[in-house]
Amino acid sequence: MSRPPEQGRSSAARGRRMADKARAGTRPARAPKIDVRDDSADIGVEARIAAGVLLNAALEGRGGLDAALSFREVSSLPGPDRAFARAVAMAALRRLGEIDQILDRKLQKGPPLAVRTILRVALAQMLILETPAFAAVSTAVKLAEREPKTRPYKNLVNAVLRGIDREGPGLTTAESNLPEWLSARWRAAYGDATLVGLALAAREEPATDLSVKPDVDAAAVAEAVEGEVLPGGSIRTGRRGDVATWPGFEDGVWWVQDAAAAVPGRLLAPRAGETVIDLCAAPGGKTLQLAASGASVVALDRSAVRLKRLTDNLERTGLRAEVVATPAEDWEDGRMFDAVLLDAPCTATGTFRRNPEVLRATKPADVAKLADVQHRLLDAAAERVKPGGRLVYCVCSLEREEGETQIIAFLRRNAAFKTAPADPAAVGAPAEALTAEGWLRILPSMWAEKGGVDGFFVARLDRVAQA
Repeated sequence: MSRPPEQGRSSAARGRRMADKARAGTRPARAPKIDVRDDSADIGVEARIAAGVLLNAALEGRGGLDAALSFREVSSLPGPDRAFARAVAMAALRRLGEIDQILDRKLQKGPPLAVRTILRVALAQMLILETPAFAAVSTAVKLAEREPKTRPYKNLVNAVLRGIDREGPGLTTAESNLPEWLSARWRAAYGDATLVGLALAAREEPATDLSVKPDVDAAAVAEAVEGEVLPGGSIRTGRRGDVATWPGFEDGVWWVQDAAAAVPGRLLAPRAGETVIDLCAAPGGKTLQLAASGASVVALDRSAVRLKRLTDNLERTGLRAEVVATPAEDWEDGRMFDAVLLDAPCTATGTFRRNPEVLRATKPADVAKLADVQHRLLDAAAERVKPGGRLVYCVCSLEREEGETQIIAFLRRNAAFKTAPADPAAVGAPAEALTAEGWLRILPSMWAEKGGVDGFFVARLDRVAQA
């Protein structure tokens, strides 16, 4: 349980104070730059070694990049250099298909992975992060010289990178950044034009979205963080760096949450005095939304470790929720609720803007495996809904088996529920996200003029009779 907000403390006033601080000279954090022209220090090389470690860990499997952040090659670096290494790895992941297209035109024979990693890291800097070519080439050659297995290829590394700098990268296609099996699925599901839009969205680093407490002056917060208020009330900012240093963080008036991730909570529409449960609650952005409504909220998740972030944010924002670490299917508490939110475990393919590693880590078999989990969780969630209550199901996946197919099958086996059609404008979703059934299928290619949005499927189901 978190502490209640301080008595007499106005969130709106805090928002205005943040704007005053911003006008007084608070500026966005900038991407770290490393000066590698000083040959007396190897810090530039070490940061690029870490970038290669992160890149390969992300390509090896789901969760690999996060796990690699604790590896010695990464964790031993100073903070700015860790941030640089991660930025390089993420840029390489977003454009990996294009980077490999460029390299394959220059390489008659594929070099060992360690050499290709050096080249990938260097091209991510040169072509995406706009690192001066001489710096990227110099450190790449140093990297090749360090290890016996890559040393014989140092001249190749130098020649390839200098050739690309001199002659240009040539034409590449955004679609090459998507795994072929996902491209085929998305083309079949959404059409050629949308596939192009998805591929373009996958190239770009997204802005940061914030959700604000209901009594907060959103316009003042947006001014303080140099952002804009989106439809629905989320705030989008181009700021970079540690969010804990941004105006309003310590005051607890906002939390980080993609604009699309805020839609399910708005669709559930909890009211003060209602009982609400957030199943699979971690990391907790939706729980904070529900708690901010004044409802009595239970936040349930199988992972005590992931719930720690939720409890920290409850403490910071002064919001309350009952936090329970147990699997939703195993919770023995017999309570039923006015409103149930199920953000089910999924392939997370809709989050590729923020987490480009999911495109490489997700395998075809994962879709069916997770669809079975979602089926069971939906049935467990339905048992928690009071007669006359409501259930919102969502996944941050673009796969229909995890979204539309789940709801079609659920409604066939649960006659007590019916679809409550969504109003995109009322919940801050793109208008084109509304399906014929009244559900929401949000795609990362939507709101392109605003910088895109995470992919989500969201459906509200009202219980109209006793099961």
